[in-house]
Amino acid sequence: MKSVRVSGTEHYAEEAPDLLKRYERFSFADTHRSVMHLIPTQPCHVLDIGAGTGRDAAGFVAMGHRVVAVEPTEEMRRGAMALHPSPLIEWLDDSLPDLATVLARGEEFDVVMLTAVWMHLDAQQRRQAMPSVTALVRDGGAMIMTLRHGPVPPGRRMFEVSAEETMALAQPHGLRCLLNRQAESSLRQPGVSWTRLAFRKGI
Repeated sequence: MKSVRVSGTEHYAEEAPDLLKRYERFSFADTHRSVMHLIPTQPCHVLDIGAGTGRDAAGFVAMGHRVVAVEPTEEMRRGAMALHPSPLIEWLDDSLPDLATVLARGEEFDVVMLTAVWMHLDAQQRRQAMPSVTALVRDGGAMIMTLRHGPVPPGRRMFEVSAEETMALAQPHGLRCLLNRQAESSLRQPGVSWTRLAFRKGI
């Protein structure tokens, strides 16, 4: 039985086979080069929200970390598990803004990663999601995220999100911004650019 579609995941199920190939073309190290210095070198506990193809989860595992990978689209989750089988990756069917399943576990994480996820939430959902996400970051831990800017692909649900708004939402929850960097548009996605944000909690 197919999972119920979560707001923001429209068309990901139908495009899963193509996306599983497309996203894997770009390595974990290259994609996250600007924040690699913020990821612990010693084994730690990572939460990957909107884990997609599992590329990032597998990248963390290659560094020696344990990962809880959250992906609400069943077709993506199944494909990712086949692409990156590992006993160090635990896959969960959960979604923003509530993250009810993850929060119910009562865990905290050294790194919380949101790659190309936040723009799927509207303003109210972002306000609702931030306390849930930040509650999962341990004191001294990092939250790393990317914000997408530019035209919305047909059939997708995305919103323009600023770094300023995101930092303002994070600050009351004890997160200090360590990195705010915008990358130029790429040739593969004309008109689309990304902002990279990284936060540290409680220090």
